[in-house]
Amino acid sequence: MKDRLITHLRHVDLAVPDFDRQREFYTGLWGLTPVADDDGIVFLAAEGSPEQYIVRLRRDREKRLDLISYGARDRSAVDQLAEQLGRDDVRLVHEPRELDTAGGGYGFRFFDVDGRTIEVSSDVAERTHRKIEKGESIPVRLSHVVVNSTNVEATRSFYEKHLSFDVSDSLTLPHMGTLMHFLRCNPQHHSLAIAQGPHTALHHVSFEMRGIDEYMRGTGRLLRAGVHKVWGPGRHAAGDNTFSYFLDPHGNTVEYTTELEVLDEDIWHPSTYDVSLPDNQDQWGTANPFSEELAKESFNDVDRGCFVAPPV
Repeated sequence: MKDRLITHLRHVDLAVPDFDRQREFYTGLWGLTPVADDDGIVFLAAEGSPEQYIVRLRRDREKRLDLISYGARDRSAVDQLAEQLGRDDVRLVHEPRELDTAGGGYGFRFFDVDGRTIEVSSDVAERTHRKIEKGESIPVRLSHVVVNSTNVEATRSFYEKHLSFDVSDSLTLPHMGTLMHFLRCNPQHHSLAIAQGPHTALHHVSFEMRGIDEYMRGTGRLLRAGVHKVWGPGRHAAGDNTFSYFLDPHGNTVEYTTELEVLDEDIWHPSTYDVSLPDNQDQWGTANPFSEELAKESFNDVDRGCFVAPPV
């Protein structure tokens, strides 16, 4: 198994204009728990996760992806990564330091090749969490995040070179070439995926459910509430995970999933899936047919926060 300095995905932070509406969506419908609150900022946890929070919402005039946060092995790993990135002329937002966000910890921030703010941290205090019971249709943890890039190969190379991510699988279309790369930082099939898009933006954020029954119950709850469904329910070929995609009140795509594949990294070889073949998009055949119009919904709005650090 590969020895990496980065261990896992911690949280995704979003700026939202209609803060109260978004907060109600993520707590009242999506199933997250508010654990800390400040003026125009709320930290939302998953009941089954030891992470202090998995989503941070911040009130702002424009929506944007504030940052994506990853865990590191320890303080020395944080220092080593920051030193390596600086040596490779990657632009740091700030050097390693004690963090004053929920759970504290030690970390630093930098801009990736597309201008997204990325945080790497260690020594964050674990939150008291619990086992999600049978039938509870709330997220257990944050599963993965997918971003749009205008140059999917350059973004892939950045994460491979600087953060030691590995490609698990890729999606292609014969007339378009590569559509997406799935990247991992641990044996889970992907914690990050990079989609080819017309502009830099958030593609979707995915939340792991307890099992198939809880995943379907959650999907049904959103449907009954009239939340716009983009795609699903179904089961992907790459990653072998279930999917139901919805739009939050500001048009960000969010996903319920379960059973994301766990790889034996010592023997795994990436595959390329042609998504013009229906079984490669949805093994079950239960999801609404994927189309160009559906793809555009997850292109999202242009993220104007690129190379602009969010408030701490």
